[in-house]
Amino acid sequence: MFLKGLQDKFKVKSGQKYLQEVMLKPAAVVGRSKGISSIGCIVDVDNFKNAEVFYDLIDEYELRPNAIKIIGYKREYDKNSPYAIQIFSDKDLGWKGEIENGYVLEFLGREYDMLINYYQEDNLLMKLLSVKTPARLKVGFGALDPKINDLILNTTLNDFDLFKSELKKYLKVLNEL
Repeated sequence: MFLKGLQDKFKVKSGQKYLQEVMLKPAAVVGRSKGISSIGCIVDVDNFKNAEVFYDLIDEYELRPNAIKIIGYKREYDKNSPYAIQIFSDKDLGWKGEIENGYVLEFLGREYDMLINYYQEDNLLMKLLSVKTPARLKVGFGALDPKINDLILNTTLNDFDLFKSELKKYLKVLNEL
């Protein structure tokens, strides 16, 4: 038990070191054309329970039904409990910033036109997933490190309608819609 706790502590240190290294480098360029045709969403399910509302963006931006991929973070979860979206947790942290979860690997396997970082908590796993996800435009909240997101919206986590309207407004300004 003691060794497991020590190992977890070293994994966190290793992940933080990896995150610092990645954030010092310039972001990788994703070679997708302008316009929004695929969206990835990283959602803090502990603080925002209704992650399925992101599927409303399919109608909002006239996307294909499979154009949105949502993955949720939950501090602790039971693998046997049914969730409407795919989930990862603190238990999935591996060495050197790797996230050892099949759902995460599937999420990282796609390129996105836009990544929505829908969390305000300073969390290592969500930040690691955000920096590793290949996306042309990354959108999130002002409470996070500004190096993670390209577009920062200062709305609250629980007011999704305001977030959605502000996002649409700024995507029009950026000629993405």
